[in-house]
Amino acid sequence: MDETPKQLIKEVRRSLPAKPGFDERVDYEYSRCGVCNVFMISEPLAGKRFTKVTNQRTRKDWALLVKYICDKLYPDAEIITLVMDNLSSHSAAALYETFEPEEAKRLWDRLEFIYTPKHGSWLNMAEIDPAFN
Repeated sequence: MDETPKQLIKEVRRSLPAKPGFDERVDYEYSRCGVCNVFMISEPLAGKRFTKVTNQRTRKDWALLVKYICDKLYPDAEIITLVMDNLSSHSAAALYETFEPEEAKRLWDRLEFIYTPKHGSWLNMAEIDPAFN
């Protein structure tokens, strides 16, 4: 699991379409329309990738993503191994702040966490995926 912030932009001037001998022409000027967060869940060996877009990246957003992973993507899995970075919002506290204690414990007990190194994270799956760049 990884996430990446994305700037939402729109063109100020219309692009000129490609013509024989000329590439499409896109003006560098744009209008900023805010930001969003893209969560990506990747199962590389199975060739699967799932995304969830949120307005922001909060502890609650992460907790809701964990519930989505457990209940929608892998409802039959006893244990889900979740590889992710050490972001402060990735914690049991986030689950307990978002859900009732029984639900938070149910989700937490289904997960096995593997954290990437704090200095030199090698995950960055969402940042390097061509679909997001």
